[in-house]
Amino acid sequence: MCGRAVQVKGIIPLAVFSGIDVPDSRMANVPPRYNAAPSQELWVIRQNGDRGERSLDLLRWGLIPYWCKEKPKPPPINAKAETVATLPMFRDAYARRRCIMPVDLFFEWKAIKGEKVKQPFAIGMKDGSPFGLAGIWENWKDPSTGEWVRTFAVLTTDANVMVADIHDRMPVILRREDFDRWLGVEPDPGDLLRPYPAAAMTMWPVSTRVNSPRNDDEDLLKPVPLGSSASPQGGPNPA
Repeated sequence: MCGRAVQVKGIIPLAVFSGIDVPDSRMANVPPRYNAAPSQELWVIRQNGDRGERSLDLLRWGLIPYWCKEKPKPPPINAKAETVATLPMFRDAYARRRCIMPVDLFFEWKAIKGEKVKQPFAIGMKDGSPFGLAGIWENWKDPSTGEWVRTFAVLTTDANVMVADIHDRMPVILRREDFDRWLGVEPDPGDLLRPYPAAAMTMWPVSTRVNSPRNDDEDLLKPVPLGSSASPQGGPNPA
């Protein structure tokens, strides 16, 4: 599962890498997200299927298929790599409307023996670089208001050997050289839906303040000590 992420520094670099001309002023009215959560409007990179043009847009996290007569409760925030091509909820978006969610980090939780509250971990790249999560998006018209709502979900796959220490799933992280294929017209780039190599990644325990989306500040990323019941792998990049 992937239900929280950090969208702060990596948005523009990944958009530019994807071939999008994004002025810094585009971010002026959108707050940085140190604890991005479902139902919020977050940045995704999309490609127009007809013209091939790419854009950086704000979409709501929680997918609502275009054919839904009413909003799912709750809208799914994740789609499994193993079934995204076949489940009616996701298959059309997967074949025709794929996107990339640029992030700096994502969060996952581990149950700690003797503790009532799960321990959150921040997870990212060892070199501190931003990365892109594979996603799918939809455009849905709310029948009660006539408003068009653009939404997305993040794909998940089996955890790599590092993330598996705390959870059995992880978001699909795309290699940068695979961005073009993922955003392109290929109907089923299923070979891209694999665990990202653990050797390039790191994780560290963070405050349980991240459990509430009302907390959204840089201090959430600071490492915290763990008891003897768990041992983190890696740690935050000192840069």
